[in-house]
Amino acid sequence: MKNYSLGHLADHVLLRELAAIVSQDRSTTATLLAHLAEVDKRKLYLPAAYPSMFAWCLGELHLSEDAAFKRIRAARTAREFPALFAALAEGRLNLSGLLLLAPYLRPDTADELLSAAAHKCNAEIEVVLAERFPRPDVPSLVQAVSARRSGDQLAVRPVVPSVAAEMPLRMDPLPTAPRARVAPLSPEQFALQVTIDQATHDKLRRAQELLGHALPSGDIAEVLDRALDALLAQLEKRKLAATSRPGPRRRSESVRHVPAEVRRKVWQRDGGQCTFESDRGKRCEARTRLEFDHVDPVARGGQAGHAAQVGPAGIRLRFQPCRAEETDAAPEPATQPRAAHPGRG
Repeated sequence: MKNYSLGHLADHVLLRELAAIVSQDRSTTATLLAHLAEVDKRKLYLPAAYPSMFAWCLGELHLSEDAAFKRIRAARTAREFPALFAALAEGRLNLSGLLLLAPYLRPDTADELLSAAAHKCNAEIEVVLAERFPRPDVPSLVQAVSARRSGDQLAVRPVVPSVAAEMPLRMDPLPTAPRARVAPLSPEQFALQVTIDQATHDKLRRAQELLGHALPSGDIAEVLDRALDALLAQLEKRKLAATSRPGPRRRSESVRHVPAEVRRKVWQRDGGQCTFESDRGKRCEARTRLEFDHVDPVARGGQAGHAAQVGPAGIRLRFQPCRAEETDAAPEPATQPRAAHPGRG
């Protein structure tokens, strides 16, 4: 019996074997789709007493309904556009990405779309499609949805433009699907779908009322835009010390204090992104849960203090888990507990 316990593997061996397995899985997926396409073409499910390819996949291959539907559709698409087989096998495209492209593939567009979608995630492929096949804006709509018992989720279905109603975004209740979605419709236009509770709904209505003179239409997109402007200004002031009128520098006795002036410069210099880099030079992409971290860690005896001592050159942005990974080997003294506040290093 195969041993699935891998605790004995060294890190580099584990990563090497995983990369090889992923590559093999891609090739296997392409080969699987090629076989499904040929079985479908020959209608070999009929002699096996199945009325459809879908029923055959469920009964003979024991695939789930979802897996069968997706693979049959992908196989039929790849049979029509054989370049998709190689794209899957080589990892330039995954199965979900293929299904996103499927409705838009034509003999005159397939090569260009496949090239544009290469090595992109689903969200990036959706942007590629929105740029080339723009859809009309969705109507603003607020609609009550039925209450679900604990454990159920509300799913988002694509919004189809219809008669405009009052406020955003329709959602139909289905189990096991994400609660919210932002989908590109056309260049620089997105559809937002989200479920809100009664309190949030009331706040939205109240904002419309208070903006009655400045925004007579009560347009929800504009209300959200103004609300986000106000929220971002508040958050940036608190977390980044952002201000158009910097005040006098404040002194602090804490060895971990990072002055507001330094925080502003570090955030701008690092582009609001974690600065950790892997051994291969890849920079961490995290832009949330960032902390101002001393280059020479306090926990290891490094000099910390005010801007005059450290300055922007001695501070960097770090994603909290990246920072923890670096400092785990040298726990901080109990008299100097690590602070999670984004303005501390």
